[in-house]
Amino acid sequence: MSPDEVRGRYERIRAEVGAGVTIVAATKYVSVEELAVLAEAGIDVVGENRAQDLEAKHAAYGDAFRWHFIGHLQSRKAKTVNRICELVHSLSSESAAKRLEIPALVEVNLSGEETKSGVPESELDALIASYPDVKGLMTMPPETGDPEASRPYFRRLRELAVERDLAELSMGTSQDYRVAVEEGATLIRIGSVLYHG
Repeated sequence: MSPDEVRGRYERIRAEVGAGVTIVAATKYVSVEELAVLAEAGIDVVGENRAQDLEAKHAAYGDAFRWHFIGHLQSRKAKTVNRICELVHSLSSESAAKRLEIPALVEVNLSGEETKSGVPESELDALIASYPDVKGLMTMPPETGDPEASRPYFRRLRELAVERDLAELSMGTSQDYRVAVEEGATLIRIGSVLYHG
């Protein structure tokens, strides 16, 4: 993974999705050392999945990036996330909401998969009501080889956000970010397409 390769992919994706979409570089599988490559490549927003990795990476590269938390948020990890991040993409419980102090997106489980985090649609309004700084919604559609299969989930998330007058939509990963952007994503969470092409 070279800075020039990553920069080239980043600039290509940036041109493709337009200035209104925030590209969040998912760093779950990026080591602390490899973050230097992302910094050199001009990546400005990174998203981490685990609070302990977030702490270690932030300790090494604090000011190099804007930090987002994109993994499952446990209430006991909220303090770490509050200190480091500007946005949480994955608020999904009132216990975490009680400890969170930064802007958040509510994660909605639209597929009903038990392996996925997020609240069902039926509990969305209660969670939004429990937290004063909800900026939008996030979802993870089922794994698929066909990006088009994700479209109905992205479309539904946009409808839910519009109904609640929420501006931000975090949806789309390396496999389906183009479809997500067509359906109104304001943030995309990408990893492999950035690092490996």
